[in-house]
Amino acid sequence: MPDVVAIDPLEAGREAFERRAWSEAYRLLKEADTAGRLAAEDLEAFAKSAWWIGASGESINLFERAYSSFLDIGDRPRAAFVALTLRREYLGKLASSVAQGWLHRAEDLLEGVPDSVAHGYLALAHGELAFSRGELDHAMSHYDRAVGLASRFEDRDLPAWAQMRRAEALANAGRLDEAWPLMEGVAASAVGGELGAHTTGAVFCNVMAACRESADYRRGNEWADVAKQWCERQEISGFPGICRVHRAEFMRLTGAWAEAEAEVRRACDELRDFHPAVAAAAFHELGEMRLRLGDFDGAADAFEQARALGEEAQPGRALLLLARGSQDAAAASIRSALDDLTWNKLARARLLPAQADIARVRGDVDTAAAAAEELAEIAEDFSTAAIRASAAHSAGVVALLRDDPGNATGRFREARRLWREVDAPFEAGIESLLVAESLTQRSDPEAAKLELESARATFERLGAAPDLARADALLASLARAPGAREVRTFMFTDIVGSTALVEAIGDEAWHDLLHWHDQALRGCFAETGGEEIDHTGDGFFVAFPDAGSALRCAAEIQRKLAAHRRDHGFAPRVRIGLHAAEATRVSGNYEGAGVHLAARIGALADGGEIVASAETIDGLQGVAVRDPRDVSLKGFASPVPVVSIDWR
Repeated sequence: MPDVVAIDPLEAGREAFERRAWSEAYRLLKEADTAGRLAAEDLEAFAKSAWWIGASGESINLFERAYSSFLDIGDRPRAAFVALTLRREYLGKLASSVAQGWLHRAEDLLEGVPDSVAHGYLALAHGELAFSRGELDHAMSHYDRAVGLASRFEDRDLPAWAQMRRAEALANAGRLDEAWPLMEGVAASAVGGELGAHTTGAVFCNVMAACRESADYRRGNEWADVAKQWCERQEISGFPGICRVHRAEFMRLTGAWAEAEAEVRRACDELRDFHPAVAAAAFHELGEMRLRLGDFDGAADAFEQARALGEEAQPGRALLLLARGSQDAAAASIRSALDDLTWNKLARARLLPAQADIARVRGDVDTAAAAAEELAEIAEDFSTAAIRASAAHSAGVVALLRDDPGNATGRFREARRLWREVDAPFEAGIESLLVAESLTQRSDPEAAKLELESARATFERLGAAPDLARADALLASLARAPGAREVRTFMFTDIVGSTALVEAIGDEAWHDLLHWHDQALRGCFAETGGEEIDHTGDGFFVAFPDAGSALRCAAEIQRKLAAHRRDHGFAPRVRIGLHAAEATRVSGNYEGAGVHLAARIGALADGGEIVASAETIDGLQGVAVRDPRDVSLKGFASPVPVVSIDWR
């Protein structure tokens, strides 16, 4: 019987590590570690293998052991290099103070030591800190030092990192013509297999991030495909999620929404423990997807998870507030986000269009104009199609606010052309919607109808429910002749005992309470398709396309008030009346006996009650009612059958 050759786990583990068989290397080096055989270099290889299979927590422990082992043998440069690796890992875990401690440790170890590769990586770390503060010239001086050190020492990865960081600084300074050759040269070396595994993955992520930052989505899509192919060839866990976040955003922008959502959901699962800092970006992107699909609760949950991980998730959070009817809160949210980004023009370019849109809804022409002016300046520095599209869009918003629909039409058409240039169908659809609005103001309904039908087809294909409803509403509005009769379900709301409440809490507290009440109810209207017709004092007059949506809205209002009362101790008691009827549309209002009947029914309700005419709920399934009765109402000859809705 032939002799069985025993496999040395240490030598086999080293060999597996060199050929990037991470799981095999991890298993074998773990066996060798149990026997106490790992030297400092082996511990570092063990740590990297653990990282690649997604065991980032264990990887940190192993890097810390490797650091101690390098100190024990007196190799200060290598210990400093591992300290800088630990800085990176703790930053990914959102432990910034611990990361800073490791940076200081690396500085101490390299003080007075002859220049080495580790000094190059230390220069990169200092450059990254300066970059995060917006000190681009200072950052560039550190990156230049790293480039100089890279030319003196044999390290295949340091030159790539140095040039990549220089490219990022150049791009943020508006020098894209200089930045892209550097960035793409480094990325090409990664594709060619010239770099280490971690550097290769980081290069792909960074080039995609640079495409996102500069709004160069076409270029980003190309590199996203390359990164995907590279990840699929590797035996890795966790890390692919970092690339998935960028790839999902590019997929969303180009209209592949189902694929984008699947990709970002997978990224959330992969990154939550592996790299919380990037998991925050994944949840942010998931929220953006859900917002466009009309899943406002899902978007709110995703944005909150992003926020818990350190990401403000803007402009999504502000636009969600706007979609829910909280206009003032939306304006404050986007303003706060912009205040935190005083120097980063590319980051501001992603937020300013949202500020202009929110300002438009609020009728705030000065804020919209300031946003448009700043975007125009940024577009001069960073002349990518997407940023120029955002600038044209915001200029169109300002023109609409200034009652200049002719100028608005031209600006929105320019924005649409640029969005189509980068294959962004949703954004192009939004511009078509706005072109239609401006054409309607110019009394050109036939041209407006064509624009709306085009936008509607795009939104239906993508599943963009809120904007599809918006297009349908505008088409219906165009189809109505002046004074046409329409069937709607009308809602009247009113705070019960408001006079006594004002006397009890005072004018200032009443003002705050009324503001909260208005925002809460408007959010419910927005989510259920209600059209606010009038708002006087503490009451609303709202029209709904059907009885079902009106009932859902009324029930949601009462539940929201009850929840606030339970959680915070107080909320005003609101009565609600509902009645479906035919009425005449006149100058944005409704007139007719059915409107007056709905108001009378609303006056019947007590605080916290919903009263509806019996005919309104006739045929609706699953509606619980109580106290059916016939009531005599002023101005109506015959008694009216009504019911109270059990909304709890």
